[in-house]
Amino acid sequence: MKDEDPTQIGSFRLLGRLGSGGMGRVYLARSAGGRTVAVKVVHAELAAQDQFRRRFAREVAVLERVGGIGTAPVLDADSDAESPWVAIGYVAGPALRTVVAEEYGPLPPASVRSLAVGLAQALAHIHAAGLVHRDLKPSNILLTVDGPRIIDFGIARAVDTVTDGGLTSTGALVGSPGFMSPEQVRGERLTPASDIFCLGSVLAYAATGRSPFGSAESGVHATMFRIAHEEPDLAGLPDELADLVRACLHKDPAARPTAARLAATVQATDPWLPAGLLAHLGRHAARLLDEEGDATPLPTPVPAPSRRRRRTRPTKRPLLIGVGSTVALALAGGLVYVLEPGKRTTTTTEYEIPAAFQGAWEGIVTGTQEVPSETARIQITDGKPGDKAAAYVTVTGDRLCMGRSTLVSANEDKVVFGESDVTTSVPAKQCTPAAHQTLTMRSPDVLQWRSGAATATFRKVKAAPEIVPTKMVGRWKQAPDPELPADQQDLRSIRITINQGPIGASLVHIAESYPKTDEKTGEETGGTNNCASTAVVGGAGNLLIIGPPTPDTAAGAWEPGCIEWSSSQSLRVERVNGEDRLLMYGMIAQGEPGEYIKVD
Repeated sequence: MKDEDPTQIGSFRLLGRLGSGGMGRVYLARSAGGRTVAVKVVHAELAAQDQFRRRFAREVAVLERVGGIGTAPVLDADSDAESPWVAIGYVAGPALRTVVAEEYGPLPPASVRSLAVGLAQALAHIHAAGLVHRDLKPSNILLTVDGPRIIDFGIARAVDTVTDGGLTSTGALVGSPGFMSPEQVRGERLTPASDIFCLGSVLAYAATGRSPFGSAESGVHATMFRIAHEEPDLAGLPDELADLVRACLHKDPAARPTAARLAATVQATDPWLPAGLLAHLGRHAARLLDEEGDATPLPTPVPAPSRRRRRTRPTKRPLLIGVGSTVALALAGGLVYVLEPGKRTTTTTEYEIPAAFQGAWEGIVTGTQEVPSETARIQITDGKPGDKAAAYVTVTGDRLCMGRSTLVSANEDKVVFGESDVTTSVPAKQCTPAAHQTLTMRSPDVLQWRSGAATATFRKVKAAPEIVPTKMVGRWKQAPDPELPADQQDLRSIRITINQGPIGASLVHIAESYPKTDEKTGEETGGTNNCASTAVVGGAGNLLIIGPPTPDTAAGAWEPGCIEWSSSQSLRVERVNGEDRLLMYGMIAQGEPGEYIKVD
């Protein structure tokens, strides 16, 4: 550390300076809970430029959208600070280029297939966030014991804004010759398929030790011409990899497989790297765990003991970077790796979810507290990165969606969830997995929730198996309609039964009856439609939130003339004229509520 270096940034205690570049300084730091992180602080002269601040904020936003599967998470950031900064999860590991070109040589076919699966999973996550990486190459891929990590999102762009292909507005090349797609070379609009072509080139390099279209040393323009017009040189590529690589390197973007398809169809192996290489990485990871770090300038990053590991470690000599060693910073992608002569180290930090975040939380995404039009709920359990540690429910005007989300990162102030799956969809097959979710602690009972462009204030709610307010449980009947004559009241009725139980259960049962009518004229034809339906409960804070009711499939419970409810509903109980009334509001149309009187 130098005299001008701060000792604290945000909630992070700085341990030492890792390096300084054109954009700013990078520090090794620890959170209050002991997690090792890298903090990047923008130079003062750049911080004074509004345009650069906006660029920095955009980059942080990109990192927050993709942090998770195959990448590293943003733990905290402040783009509005006097010196903007970002703190990113620490992972150490050598670049694929270093392993292939300098240390080990080409990887065996099984490892290349596993590399393909890991990178495809990461790209599927990136593409699902609406982004194209645009610079996938061997030096932007780090290898760890657990799999590859994609780094450097400095030139990533949203799919709907990528219209410049491989060129900037000034004509400067964006991307790396030898690892670009044909459409990137031609300056055409890029789609996720561009990243797949680059993936094919990376896999060929990993298996053969060279780019299939040559390198910059053979001439940039010649390389770009070969990418756009010639077939790849795959000499030396093992036969069992040929179909995979050629599919990715198809000139037509539409003919290339998607990242999700590759991740699902290519077979990975475990362990994924050769035993000798894994042992090399593992030895240095273990060595780091047994060393103590200090605030000596340029220390080798040493991970703090995880919150799952409380043993007292003996103090040993701190690891220092000597003369001639290299500190390599890939902080734009959220990873930092430290290279010593002849050594490579890899480590990851486990982190439990703080107890303050655990439990159930709900919020109104759109609409008002009294009459919401979209709500969200998340129930968080303990876990470490990679665990499905959250169950979520979102209810919009016309659907209810439930699923589980994978923990990306956690500290005392923020918890981030990434990849999700869908477990319940009402109506069936209408839901998509929840987007990246970030929850920031505001107080013991309040979280700020963000998922994509949506934000909401979440409050702590009951998480027990019986979540329905007691005053709602029981049978209710529709209150008399003053506009109907007495002899018509019984012809049109709605009865609602609300049972006790957990979130996600079909606890609300609706029984309707109304006269049959002619479909063309609308006139009553005699007889009565009897229609029964059930609804899943998706929230139980101040209101009971239910998804769109679905027809009861029991024989005779749903007659041909019945009409389905298309809207989710919010329910609450109010005292009216000395008696409890159940008020039911549709979440699509903000009209007058249905009113119901307690039967028992």
